[in-house]
Amino acid sequence: MPSRKKTAMFASAFFTCVCSFVMICVVLATQHWVSSEVRFSHTNSSVTISLTYGLFRGTCGQYVDAGLHVPEKTFQVADNLNNTEAKSTITATIVILVLGLLTSLLSSGFTCTNAVSNPYQTFLGPIGVYTWNSLCGILILLTMILFPVNVEGNGLSMELARGCFSLPQTQIKSAHTYGYSYWIMLLIIFLNISSIIIIYFYDHARYSKKKEQQRPIENAPKDVILF
Repeated sequence: MPSRKKTAMFASAFFTCVCSFVMICVVLATQHWVSSEVRFSHTNSSVTISLTYGLFRGTCGQYVDAGLHVPEKTFQVADNLNNTEAKSTITATIVILVLGLLTSLLSSGFTCTNAVSNPYQTFLGPIGVYTWNSLCGILILLTMILFPVNVEGNGLSMELARGCFSLPQTQIKSAHTYGYSYWIMLLIIFLNISSIIIIYFYDHARYSKKKEQQRPIENAPKDVILF
């Protein structure tokens, strides 16, 4: 059976891993990744499309300078995309995030296993915890990079706006504000780092104690040797 200290440390890491898993689920489920306003020129006026969306769905509304307002409607992201590059990138983002979810689940399982047993000599030990938490953090960071690239570089918001309404071809400007669904991923990375730090401190203390117990007898005090 593991010691109380080990159980407490790995239980703490398990808690952070579970929080990370829950946060990734929230990120996938919510649609407040980005809010965009895309402005198009019209014959005698301009049209502004307001969008708020995530990886799967979103809402869009149309505003005309003349005062006309079209109520918001819900749309599916995949259905509104005709740009192959933007569609491929959003698909890749989803796949990477799902992989992050799986690695977070594995990390939770590994920390739970270590909290109730002693699989130190196998990959199920701290090495496995380090590996899965690191992979999860890297995948989340990659998602945080890939999504803005799709919005800014591939014109994701403009493509979605065109899918929502029949619009003129000339785009004047666009503005984007990233929402809580996006910034939560920073918290996920922090939770993964926290899990690694917790296990590192325990593993380091265990290693130091083990080295202390294995000191050669010549390093012992002379009076003990004489005795």
